[in-house]
Amino acid sequence: MTDRTSVESRAQGNDHVDPDYPVDPVPLHARKSTFSLAVVLVGFTMFTPTMLAGAQVGAGFPFLPLMGVLLLGSLVLGVYVSALGWLGASTNLTTAMMARATFGQAGAKLSSVLLGGTQIGWYGVSVATLALLTGQALGWEGELATRALMLASGLLMGVTAYFGYRGMYALSLVALPLMLILGAWVAWRAFEEVGGLGAMLEIRPGESMGLAMAVTLIVGTFASGGTQAPNWTRFARTPMAGFWTCMIAFLGAQLLMLFSGAIGALAFGEGDFVVVLFNLGLVVWGLLFLVANIWTTNDNTAYNVGVAGAELFDVRSKKPFVIAGVVIGTLLAVTGIYDSLITYLVWLGILIPPLGGVILGDHLARRAEWSEAGVHRAPAAGVRWDSIGVYAVACVTAWAANEASFFIPPVVGMVVAFAGALVVAAVGRRSMNVR
Repeated sequence: MTDRTSVESRAQGNDHVDPDYPVDPVPLHARKSTFSLAVVLVGFTMFTPTMLAGAQVGAGFPFLPLMGVLLLGSLVLGVYVSALGWLGASTNLTTAMMARATFGQAGAKLSSVLLGGTQIGWYGVSVATLALLTGQALGWEGELATRALMLASGLLMGVTAYFGYRGMYALSLVALPLMLILGAWVAWRAFEEVGGLGAMLEIRPGESMGLAMAVTLIVGTFASGGTQAPNWTRFARTPMAGFWTCMIAFLGAQLLMLFSGAIGALAFGEGDFVVVLFNLGLVVWGLLFLVANIWTTNDNTAYNVGVAGAELFDVRSKKPFVIAGVVIGTLLAVTGIYDSLITYLVWLGILIPPLGGVILGDHLARRAEWSEAGVHRAPAAGVRWDSIGVYAVACVTAWAANEASFFIPPVVGMVVAFAGALVVAAVGRRSMNVR
């Protein structure tokens, strides 16, 4: 019996195993349909703060160049995440657990801290966004009322994540149609506001933004969440199902949300998407859509924190870490993380894509070692310093590219990390042959 089969047998016979298998390969009996995966992942990417990032980009470009920028950023993100989604469906493991094969058991703790920590930050951004929108819609704009809304919404949105995949699927199934309506509403009202497509083409924004910064912001919106796409695609029945569900979500749905935010900003000359929504008259009536929109992403975000925590402390339940992530993320919202969103997105675009690039490159270079029996077992050495070094060099390179406004920093970091992992593996094999 293979090691993978042994794990599945133990999982089926152990009532205490978390049904989301945070530190084990997902067994055959727990796999999900492609439709189910698509509902959860599309719900994850259809996210109001993504529309906010789209509004920031939309305020800096005329209409036609804006469409090209949005497509380029979404394509970069979609290809990157889909490759990781395929890998997650091939191994049936979370990103944090796959990192053990690349960085070693001790080295993988760094990736878990990074992945879980950035998701806690996103949780705080989402909580703050929802509280601000709700407060403005209801006229509760005092500081005390806003903080109270943050606490209430932060704790409430953690409930579905606590119940795992089943809770997220049920919520997304209900909320997804509402979010599609919101995106279509914003786009329609924006064109109506300016007088149609011809008038939209004539608009010249008052601000400007470079291509590299724009794509970095777009990739940054889901650099952390997308790198953890294997947390869901590990439930896929085939690797290609994992690939295509990610492409639908991180290219298609992400592009729709960016477009809705950007087109509103272009029409109203306003980079703050909250203001755009209220200019569109989307107040109390739209609040229901916004709650559904943010909640379906934030429960996935808290879930990511849970599985990263399970790897970090090597326990078989995600629930204590979901609770901890919800509490810390809510406290971050109260302290004002929303005000630092752009800086946060830039740093996510620098630090996270190299992590996925190293994992993908390592898998390609060491396919034989990434066997069914070995991928969820750490190498003998606690830390693979060669992989850690590649990651560090890739992050520094992405940071330098951002400082110099050179090309697209997330792509630079990804490519350097991927190529570096291939080189390190080739050098390692040559060294073994010499011995």
